[in-house]
Amino acid sequence: MQDFIRIHEDDNVAVALRPIAAGEQIMVGKFSVTALEEIPQGHKFALKEIQAGEPVIKYGFRIGIAREAICAGGWVHVHNLKTALGELLTYEYEPVTSALEESEHAWFEGYRRADGKVGVRNEIWIIPTVGCVNSIAKALEKKAQKFVSGTVEEVIAFPHPYGCSQMGDDQENTRIVLADMIHHPNAGGVLVLGLGCENSNIPVLKEYIGEYDEQRVKFLQCQDVEDEQGEAMRLLEELSVYAGAFRRERIDASELIIGMKCGGSDGLSGITANPVVGAFSDLLISKGGTTILTEVPEMFGAETILMNRCETPELFEKTVSLINDFKNYFTSHNQTIYENPSPGNKKGGISTLEDKSLGCTQKSGSAPVKGVLAYGEQVKDKGLNLLSAPGNDLVASTALAVSGAHIVLFTTGRGTPFASPVPTVKISSNSRMAGHKDNWIDFNAGRMVEDRSKEELAKELFDYVLAVASGKKVKAEEAGFHDMAIFKQGVTL
Repeated sequence: MQDFIRIHEDDNVAVALRPIAAGEQIMVGKFSVTALEEIPQGHKFALKEIQAGEPVIKYGFRIGIAREAICAGGWVHVHNLKTALGELLTYEYEPVTSALEESEHAWFEGYRRADGKVGVRNEIWIIPTVGCVNSIAKALEKKAQKFVSGTVEEVIAFPHPYGCSQMGDDQENTRIVLADMIHHPNAGGVLVLGLGCENSNIPVLKEYIGEYDEQRVKFLQCQDVEDEQGEAMRLLEELSVYAGAFRRERIDASELIIGMKCGGSDGLSGITANPVVGAFSDLLISKGGTTILTEVPEMFGAETILMNRCETPELFEKTVSLINDFKNYFTSHNQTIYENPSPGNKKGGISTLEDKSLGCTQKSGSAPVKGVLAYGEQVKDKGLNLLSAPGNDLVASTALAVSGAHIVLFTTGRGTPFASPVPTVKISSNSRMAGHKDNWIDFNAGRMVEDRSKEELAKELFDYVLAVASGKKVKAEEAGFHDMAIFKQGVTL
């Protein structure tokens, strides 16, 4: 196992891959330093003296400015490092060629829907139009488990607190997200459960849904019937018969759409898990597939890397707007743009937002950016897409699902049990946490600093994703976890 890593030849810091004791002698290439204090795993130490006001370099980029002089061998963290980021910025398009070579075909066993879309699950979803019927939805989920048989894999309710007492874009977001969920191909059947007096009632929501298969989507407005649960069970039985007719079939991996997100990052996330996911993304894209990267606030400080990989000037301008619009979102609510990283990130070794963002964007691999999506917008272009959504784990993962992701890859250095509306693969950045939370973690990328290369792990992850797409349950699914969180952006009446 490696003891430390210098990520880029221009870096003036290295990262400890195990705890380093004070006084320990360290050889990093041409640098020989003595640890001046204990350096925790995942944390940085200086390879040479860094003067106050000088940039600290990691990943080959500035991750902040030294608050004070830092001696060689010194621990580099929040006590002596600060962000160098400003507010709104102007950008110049400096395109970087990043085309990928095509690779051989791969396949998975999925479900072909009547509209031609592909699903990786054959579930029945109960989607409330408003939080007032959440309890009914959960009760129905429990009762309807008797319909789980044959190819009907699960009945899932997705409660949420919205659908009424919202204004403007906030209400609009809810309607768009619910409509996207109704059309998601992982659901073989959908029951839309309304109350009747809410703003986003069923007749209003149908305008957002547009065309739909009447065998696949059923509607029930609870105020209109005497026994809403009895009527709902009748409809769910009809949906189970319809969904039960679907069978898995061989489908080209070029039809897979995979979301990419990180949370509870540590100092190894940008060294192991995120680069492995980036290599996976390149591999899937080389086979004609699609990936979606989100959590815009965690692009701040690394956004130019993505901007310059945009395939066209128009996509570059959309990415500039993606970044600056999110900064304006913060300032419009009188919040600090760079109130990041979190306490858990800092404990794991991340010191500034640039540090976090440069690690976060490793998940994008090297492919050109082919699409830039608004929140709730469906993916249309194959290849790498950027999606507008916040960093919050549940909100961002839900956003990936509603934009079309069949599966979400979630890298983490701290661990988390949450799920999303689609299978959510937890990828650990370190082996200690993978062993400690084996009931949460599906894939251990921490092996990259032990005995596996990035390329080997990316191929292994690719094979694992194909298995999940073919029906293998991830740990959160085995535990029965399914979450949905809509982005709250406005006033509640």
